[in-house]
Amino acid sequence: MAAENAAEHGQTAGEYIVHHLTHLQSSKPAGVADLSVFNFDSLFFSISLGILGCWLLWLAARKATSGVPGRFQAAVELLVEMVDQQAKGIVHNATSRKFVAPLALTIFVWIFLLNAMDLFPVDLFPAIWAKIFGIAGADPHHAYLRVVPTADLSVTMGMSVAVLLICIYYNIKIKGAGGWIHELFTAPFGNHWALYPFNFAMQMIEFVAKTVSHGMRLFGNMYAGELIFLLIALMGGAFTLSATGIGLAIGHIIAGTAWAIFHILIITLQAFVFMMLTLVYIGQAHDHH
Repeated sequence: MAAENAAEHGQTAGEYIVHHLTHLQSSKPAGVADLSVFNFDSLFFSISLGILGCWLLWLAARKATSGVPGRFQAAVELLVEMVDQQAKGIVHNATSRKFVAPLALTIFVWIFLLNAMDLFPVDLFPAIWAKIFGIAGADPHHAYLRVVPTADLSVTMGMSVAVLLICIYYNIKIKGAGGWIHELFTAPFGNHWALYPFNFAMQMIEFVAKTVSHGMRLFGNMYAGELIFLLIALMGGAFTLSATGIGLAIGHIIAGTAWAIFHILIITLQAFVFMMLTLVYIGQAHDHH
């Protein structure tokens, strides 16, 4: 289907991939990081799946019974218990956990749903959007749409910056503004005036490194997964009535199935890792040095 669409629209394999990796944007970015540009597709799917995740959790809470739980309720209860145990083991402040534990649960469910968009056929939503684009009178060949928000660096970095702001909030709440500023200049090398610049520099490097790696890890894994699905789709689109074409089609089915099954583990693991790092960073904000 992929190569057929590419051939029909006069696209090469490279142009097909570039088209699928282009966002529906408010305007063309002026550079690598242009904060004036909005990726409407990432915003739409992020908000929609966030609402869906909240609705699923609300539905589980509303239908919860004290008797024998159904499969859905049992799955949600296991998830809630797992997150709660992780939060208790990392964030020891019971008052903070009243906010942090639900936050961690929300992060896991939300990122899992965002990642799971990668399991849909790569041409499904772009083809639907191209039809809508054409009906509206626009050129369907320029109908861009990406459906995996976590493969958008602006989304993952936005999440990691939000975690940073929460960490700063708890640093100030637990230690006080004066206590946190004192820590910035006295840790990790010690409380001596000659070490203050080095301590502060190390603290800033730590905050930046944790924030960047937090967002980049999720983005890198999901971007690579999306790209592999596109390459597998091109294998299936190269089907012809020849030994090579049939071999590629069979390879497409086998590789697509294997990668999709393996990707279920990846999308779950990446949601779990992001959640755990969030708990770890917030837990560190409670520690005194």
